Amino acid sequence: MASNDFRSVGAVLSDDFVLEWPQSNERIRGRDRFAEMNENYPANGLWRFTIHRIVGNEMEAVTDVGVTDGSISARAISFFSVNGGKIFRLVEFWPEEYTAPENRRHLVEPID
Repeated sequence: MASNDFRSVGAVLSDDFVLEWPQSNERIRGRDRFAEMNENYPANGLWRFTIHRIVGNEMEAVTDVGVTDGSISARAISFFSVNGGKIFRLVEFWPEEYTAPENRRHLVEPID
């Protein structure tokens, strides 16, 4: 993904690859649609990725990744299902940032 060559990502995707975004109720089937979706996503430059955490084994993995194009930033929590060394299912959550409520300000501290 860091190369921004989204067609090359197809090498690690299985023939029956499916990506799901539950928050927007969308499903993308196949390597080509995955690549096309990423290629056509409006961006102000190349995407850069920051890996915050990866956990997993041979069959599944979970990542916490920051994504930015220099103008917009987001954070994705992604659940990968793997079979035969290829990703066959990916479920991603793209939470929206929000300002912490004042009523708990005395209990918390900002994350830098």
